Amino acid sequence: MKGIAGRQQRGLPLGATMPCADNSGAKIISLIDVKAYHGVARRIPAAGVGDMFVASVKKGTPEMRSKIVYAVVIRQKRPYRRPDGTMMRFEDNAAVLVTPEGEVRGSEIKGSVSREAAERWPRIASVASSII
Repeated sequence: MKGIAGRQQRGLPLGATMPCADNSGAKIISLIDVKAYHGVARRIPAAGVGDMFVASVKKGTPEMRSKIVYAVVIRQKRPYRRPDGTMMRFEDNAAVLVTPEGEVRGSEIKGSVSREAAERWPRIASVASSII
């Protein structure tokens, strides 16, 4: 798997809420913990584009609500720098629910997906309608 460049800006701290951009039944999810995050003492963990995190479903169908799920950030509002030097930002934050192995739980993704998330998670790239 390719990773994100080392100086990537992580724009979603713990407790951040964001819409779920797939048709899995969840509407709003809240970030609980970032997988494979190695920070320093007393620093609040944060997630960036392409990061997998553990989330709680705040709004959605009755069987999905208050479940603990895995998700991947596909868009973030905070600008981040790509390796070629361009700055990239989206209009909103969004995530897609996945299994712990990285398989997408929904069958379609609404809106665009960042190129960093598509390179890191091939199953998200195959379901995405547009990659930016």
